[in-house]
Amino acid sequence: MLFNSFPFLFIFLPISLAGFYACAQLGKSVARLWLVVASFTFYMWWHPAFVVILAASIAFNYLCGLSIQRLYGHRGQTWLVIFAITANLVALFYYKYAFVLTSWLVAAGISHQPWASGVLLPLGISFFTFTQIGFLLDSREGAVRDGNLLNYVLFVTFFPHLIAGPILHHKEIMPQYARDETYKLDGEGFARGYSLFIIGLFKKTAVADTFAVYANDGFAHVASASFFGAWGTLLCYSLQLYFDFSGYSDMAVGIARMFGVQFPLNFNSPYRATSIVDFWSRWHMTLTRYLNLYLYNPLAIWFTRRIAARGGSINRKALARPVPFVQVVVGPIVFTMALAGIWHGAGLQFLIFGLLHGFYLVCNHAWRTFGPKPHAKAAVPVWRDWMVTIGCVALTYFAVLIGQVFFRAASTGAAFQMLAGMAGLHGISFTLPVPHSLPGLLGAFGIWLQRHGVIAPVDQLLNGTAAALSIIELALAYLAVWLLPNSQTIVGIEGPGVQGTSKKMQFPPRHALNLSGSARWGMAMGLATTAALLQVGAQSEFLYFQF
Repeated sequence: MLFNSFPFLFIFLPISLAGFYACAQLGKSVARLWLVVASFTFYMWWHPAFVVILAASIAFNYLCGLSIQRLYGHRGQTWLVIFAITANLVALFYYKYAFVLTSWLVAAGISHQPWASGVLLPLGISFFTFTQIGFLLDSREGAVRDGNLLNYVLFVTFFPHLIAGPILHHKEIMPQYARDETYKLDGEGFARGYSLFIIGLFKKTAVADTFAVYANDGFAHVASASFFGAWGTLLCYSLQLYFDFSGYSDMAVGIARMFGVQFPLNFNSPYRATSIVDFWSRWHMTLTRYLNLYLYNPLAIWFTRRIAARGGSINRKALARPVPFVQVVVGPIVFTMALAGIWHGAGLQFLIFGLLHGFYLVCNHAWRTFGPKPHAKAAVPVWRDWMVTIGCVALTYFAVLIGQVFFRAASTGAAFQMLAGMAGLHGISFTLPVPHSLPGLLGAFGIWLQRHGVIAPVDQLLNGTAAALSIIELALAYLAVWLLPNSQTIVGIEGPGVQGTSKKMQFPPRHALNLSGSARWGMAMGLATTAALLQVGAQSEFLYFQF
């Protein structure tokens, strides 16, 4: 069941909300049980058999978590943690990567037939597996003391985050279900959650799906993509990905707020990032937090301790030397981002995507460590500061665009073909595609431009991918991305995860934008709801549902 489908919007969500607050009158446990039943119903909508896999994963990890908590401080705890995490990763590998691996073995002549050809990928397996691995590690550290089965099942299955995140920590969600306030309908909180949900729905149906048509067509013809066609395709995909994931994140956080639960924010205007480090603090923020907490930080600490054990210094000045920098910074970053890339998909292009971002991050940290240090006392004109900021944003976004080629392409070969088209190796056409009505609006001048091949209406171009360069659509979308406040600022919702981001290009909160409860805001939400619902007919999955 999709968030942008009529069954979800008009049947499942209203019944789930009404049932939750009705059951809350009978007790908190009854309300939690209602949410568990609703969440399993939501999950089994795609493929009922997947519920068995989800239930088995929950049962295994719950029992392992209880045992880990009881073995706190004992030697056997570490081995049980290793066993449980290994079992989770083996299951994830089997369902997500076995088919690709066996297909590669067949293509290489090593195997005669793909033994995993009948494997179906359970929806959301990456997310509920990562969530439960985090629970196991938190149990090992003594951060989890709640052994209630119902609470644990709800923590894993609560449907707004079950399929595509955000990735939650046990300690930030379960205390909310212990509070009486969660089970009392808060009109203002509900209105903010509904508003955020509608904004997300509008982003998905009216914006992301529009650019998806251009992007899908362009990436289906990468071998013939001209310079403008390739760049237009990539820009449209970049906007599709932005508004698709932004829309999903808004909808997930908004739905949770309607149930009285505060999710961590997962998306914070990442295309305004002034560095690649800043980008990853804004894009899929809970994934970045997860990777830092459970992978990068332990690796960096382990290397730091090895240096200290050999008598080396571990202060900031010592880490500015090449060898310690490679050990403590480069190694953990590259390893972490390689795994992050593989987590997104099984193809080689995803590994390249992860390694490319690892390279970006290493360069960013190297510049901070070895590059020139700004003088704090030097007066810098405001215009120059803004020019530097804009340049940093442009450079960061260009690097992100190159990575997105590998993120979207069907294969590594297709990715390199797209890069070749972007470099003009498939030809360069200087005819600018424009909306069909533009030449008529320009009058005689428009006719002259069209006659001399300067512009051409998109429906007259033989290459359908050229429609991706619809200038007006692209311009409006980028104006929204870079100049308008983001969703949480508009609605007035705050949450954990935003405080650590750079203040550069961060739209400041303004009271005038916080219109919840006013007549103007009600009218705006009514119009946005209507516009979003009119686009719901052509349903499409969220991009992160594939991971």
